[in-house]
Amino acid sequence: MELDGEPGEDVGGRRPLATGPRQMALLDFDRHSAEDARRSGYVLVTLWHGELLLLVRVRGRDCWELPGGRLEPGETARQAAARELREETGEFVPEEKLRFLGYATTSLGPERRVLVGAVFGAEVAGAPGRFTANDEISEVRWWDGVEALPRLQTVDTHLAALTRENRPR
Repeated sequence: MELDGEPGEDVGGRRPLATGPRQMALLDFDRHSAEDARRSGYVLVTLWHGELLLLVRVRGRDCWELPGGRLEPGETARQAAARELREETGEFVPEEKLRFLGYATTSLGPERRVLVGAVFGAEVAGAPGRFTANDEISEVRWWDGVEALPRLQTVDTHLAALTRENRPR
């Protein structure tokens, strides 16, 4: 998979690792911290099927990105990752099978709000699950890293490439 989203202009004094649609920027990826549920404002999941990465097309943003989202009250980041993956894609990966990969620091939109999110990864060996379109996600795709997709969130694909060497096998 190619690394998309070349570093862009400074954001809050930091040079982003990648930039993408909707003025999003990946400011940092910390793969050395221990998992800490209190540190996460959101979660992302890199789910692999062989060499293919699972992406979702979010209706409200009309953008291809990694499955994930916000934590619900009382939920750990790991629980949120498993739930968001199931809700958004139909893929079921037990919490204990999700591997914590690190924390992504992102800047969102023109207001430059900065959030820290936990990134988890897993590998599915069997046939991918069934997806049913819903109010949030219009479609899913197992992406080969080469196919051109309209409005690809290059921040997410860059993050997936950074975590690839640590992905579960």
